[in-house]
Amino acid sequence: MVRALQLLTGAAALVSSASAQVVKRQTGKLPPVTAEGNAFYADGKRFFIRGVAYQPGGAADAQDPLLDTDQLKQDIANFEDLGINTIRIYTIDNSKNHDEAMKMLDDAGIYLALDANTPEYSLNRADLESLHMSYNDNYLQSVFATVDAFAGYNNLLLFFSGNEVINARNNTNAAPYIKAVTRDMRQYISKQADRAIPVGYSSADVAENIEQQANYFACGEDEWARSDFFAFNDYSWCSPSTLQTSGWATKVETYSDYSLPMFLSEFGCITNTRKWDEIAALYSDEVAAAWSGGLAYEYTLEENGYGLVELKGGKVTPNNDFDRLKDAYANTTNPTGPAGARKDTQAPDCPPKSKEWEVDTLNLPAIPQPAKKFMNDGAGKGPGLGGDGSHWGGTASSTSPDLSDGEETSENLGNGSPSSGTSSAASGGSSNSTEEQGENAAVSVSGASSAMFGFVLMALVAFFV
Repeated sequence: MVRALQLLTGAAALVSSASAQVVKRQTGKLPPVTAEGNAFYADGKRFFIRGVAYQPGGAADAQDPLLDTDQLKQDIANFEDLGINTIRIYTIDNSKNHDEAMKMLDDAGIYLALDANTPEYSLNRADLESLHMSYNDNYLQSVFATVDAFAGYNNLLLFFSGNEVINARNNTNAAPYIKAVTRDMRQYISKQADRAIPVGYSSADVAENIEQQANYFACGEDEWARSDFFAFNDYSWCSPSTLQTSGWATKVETYSDYSLPMFLSEFGCITNTRKWDEIAALYSDEVAAAWSGGLAYEYTLEENGYGLVELKGGKVTPNNDFDRLKDAYANTTNPTGPAGARKDTQAPDCPPKSKEWEVDTLNLPAIPQPAKKFMNDGAGKGPGLGGDGSHWGGTASSTSPDLSDGEETSENLGNGSPSSGTSSAASGGSSNSTEEQGENAAVSVSGASSAMFGFVLMALVAFFV
């Protein structure tokens, strides 16, 4: 009996060590969204993003809008009034708990598209040296901590690995570092999350190289490094306009054979009064064959003049832009069925070097050596918005800044392969009780840990017999 108890204690310690990282799950009513071929799917049906960018205070203030749940409650009422299904948030505090806010969004039928970077924990594109130095283990620890903080929510739609890092024709040398971050996030999700979560890049619409960007993030033999989607911020439709006048018709034709889901991560030109006539075009059968919707920019009125509501003293007042967008969404339904989506797609050729595209290698920087431990051990507590920053701290990649000795095929640090996803996908169709969704929410243990636990229990039973 004593020997059996000793074995049981040892087994518990072994299982505890093997499952050091458990993922809390908030099981709500919204099914998780997956990327397949050139489209998104939820419960087997094509999913179109209908949303807004949501960052009260703007980039300069960089606060986490999910922590003020009283304010969020007002805003969610407006989200429901607009008839949207997604919000994009650019900055969150990865050291805080977001259970309450994410449940509020889920109850309202709202998904979250989340940027994994913060102003102080991001790639520094100033020059090649700053790019190389800012891709370090401190930076990845923050990115992975953001994954940990949100991967457990069924209504987490996707992660952006970067936003407009390339914003001109002369800083495309950032592309391999963005692609490396995408690779690292995808591998980390495969190890630490209990479902596949789409990861991709939000690009500036730089006319000289936007097509090269799209192809670069989808190309190559290294499957881990390919994005799950490609998005771009587009302000070319200025009301009144048409598919032809705005250039959308040409763009849709350009990406008619693209291999990944594509959508507008920002749209909404303010050159003229915004009539939002692009909504009808965006969700038409013609456009839906290549694009999966988009996110109107932006919810709160800031100094740039793009907002849909004015926020003063905690009170939210919708403006005329809000009312016109509400009508545009109400008068436009999503296409039915697959709407031209293709599940059997082929990765494009990688773009050659040119004066608009200065990337002359398919090599990527190796993940910084100290960051490898996060893959198995987890990232731990995030630095939040008050950390020291990562631009010039931490250990950089051992690869040279010019990538001459970089990796053509990334080291496989993930589980399985990118095409097979993670070991189990959440159904997301059922709803737990309020108590189960709270602080004591159920946790899922990795398949390997569960198997180990079962093996140890059987061994103990056999010992007793």
